[in-house]
Amino acid sequence: MSKLTPHQASGGSPRVILFFATGFGVGYFPRLPGTAGTLLAVPLSLGLNALASISLPIAILTLAAAIYCAIWLSTRAALILEQRDPPVIVIDEIVGFMIANFIAPQSVMLLGVTFLLFRFFDIAKVYPLSRLEKLPGGAGIVLDDVMAGLYTFAIMRLLPSWGLL
Repeated sequence: MSKLTPHQASGGSPRVILFFATGFGVGYFPRLPGTAGTLLAVPLSLGLNALASISLPIAILTLAAAIYCAIWLSTRAALILEQRDPPVIVIDEIVGFMIANFIAPQSVMLLGVTFLLFRFFDIAKVYPLSRLEKLPGGAGIVLDDVMAGLYTFAIMRLLPSWGLL
């Protein structure tokens, strides 16, 4: 890691960056911070879906902006913490789940299946997630979760056509 001071590394206030990168502090949960971050993502994804029902283009732009911000924040937070992929950073799980659940029908059962599938792909690192994780900085932290979200999104759209949901 870089030998920059936390303020130099962050390009802003380290406390603010860590606050957002850790999902408002959820990433400091002592056990399973990634799962805690994904739980935080549930209401955020439902809000994004509500926005999508009003304006799909604005929802897509919001999701793209969230991914960009997650990469930026993750890069800065990793430098501040002087770790390659600190477990306290959970903004990657948040944007990944927002993708997984994007424009999904509202159903507690579907939400639960989406949650479990996303956590499976995020933990198992099914190809090419393991390769994306090796990218430098925030890209490596976030893009594997984006891909886990895309895998989950695709499967959740295919399951009904297979008669499974």
